[in-house]
Amino acid sequence: MPTPRQWDAARARQRLYAGLRGSFASQGYLEVETPTLVPVPGMEPHITPFEVPFVPETDVGQRRALFLHTSPEYAMKRLLADGSGPIFQLCKTYRNGEVSRTHNPEFTMLEFYRPNADYTAIMEDTERALAAAEASVRSQPGLFSRTPYERLTVAEAFWRYAKVDLPACPDGPSLRAAAQAQGIHTGSSTSFDDVFFQVLLERVERSLGHERPTFLCEYPASMAALARLKPDDPRVAERVELYARGVELANGFSELNDATEQRRRLLEEQTLRLKLGRPAYPLDERFLEALPRMPESAGIAVGVDRVLMLMVDAEELADVLLFPAKDFV
Repeated sequence: MPTPRQWDAARARQRLYAGLRGSFASQGYLEVETPTLVPVPGMEPHITPFEVPFVPETDVGQRRALFLHTSPEYAMKRLLADGSGPIFQLCKTYRNGEVSRTHNPEFTMLEFYRPNADYTAIMEDTERALAAAEASVRSQPGLFSRTPYERLTVAEAFWRYAKVDLPACPDGPSLRAAAQAQGIHTGSSTSFDDVFFQVLLERVERSLGHERPTFLCEYPASMAALARLKPDDPRVAERVELYARGVELANGFSELNDATEQRRRLLEEQTLRLKLGRPAYPLDERFLEALPRMPESAGIAVGVDRVLMLMVDAEELADVLLFPAKDFV
């Protein structure tokens, strides 16, 4: 049975959705729906999708594996390529095995894209939407009303909170040595990405977004994922994450629309998944085919349950869910 706090959060969620929809409508966005059941999941190395068998009971189709999507990104980019204009959606998203204070295997994601824009524009749209949503949820201004949000590059954050000079560390061993000199436990790995995330988790993340939300931007090029590299500094990607009170809320990019480069990155992730002992999925060829037709765009995915958790001063996601997974897993 939901607690009184969970019922209050459900009412706050209704106001949050209304505030978000009003903000996006005023900015010219179209609300869309894309399938949650997809033939090809994302290829992120550390995310596990839920596999769902399709068993035909008519003469249409054949037995095969389908997946609950881990993000609507591929489908929404296909809509951009087909001329949708600015689009957003609020949808259920699924990631297997994720249960903690800030994780639930089924969660609500806000994802939106603006064509003819870059990551700086999507940051502005994000803070505008979250400030409007908070005004719908709370009677008094809160953290998300403190605009403009802080903009901080990853290199600036590493120096400010860890005293690690990231641009001076071109590889894993040099970054590991710099981190260890500051007393940061790095484990045995000398992989640049492994050491980077250890510093991020131990010193940087928890320090972000306490006075006002913080956009952490310009990640190392090796962590570009689906982002394009910065034209005047290809050492970094036009990637941004949003933090508030030390909690990661969003991940966005100036979107890569080079199909050849995107294929190369997906194949790299495919190889890494195999190395980690995870299933390697086929590439989404319909997504890759659409990329060259997609205009230069920016997009971001926001964890709505985490945003709501902070807006109503809850301690954990379970406080803002009527049926949290921790009750049955």
